[in-house]
Amino acid sequence: MPRRRSEMLTDVELELMIALWQIGSGSVRDVMDALSGDTKRAYTSVATILKILDDKGYVTAARKERSLIYTPAVERSDYEGKSLKNLSDSLFGGTPTALVARLVDNEELTDEMIQEIKAIIETRIRKDDG
Repeated sequence: MPRRRSEMLTDVELELMIALWQIGSGSVRDVMDALSGDTKRAYTSVATILKILDDKGYVTAARKERSLIYTPAVERSDYEGKSLKNLSDSLFGGTPTALVARLVDNEELTDEMIQEIKAIIETRIRKDDG
């Protein structure tokens, strides 16, 4: 029986989900090939994590010939939103403005990045007013 989808992903689960979102769907080997960085994972480890993701409801698995093909069952944007809500709730008292304020106060943001954020907010305001 699948577990509740409300669970947040572990770092390793998220790493595999990012790879799967990038390729759309694939076998264990396809996901391994899509992993970024220098991190190498054993075939059995990737297969186990994909099975856990299936149990959690984050992916679906379908047999194709002799392989299982995994497909995301959750859109990346949906998980990003859920992650930000979780972060806002747990670290910023459920106040999105505190989260945004902390982000904007980040000294590593360039003026260009701040202008991009401003443009995104202005677009959202126009959309809400329209």
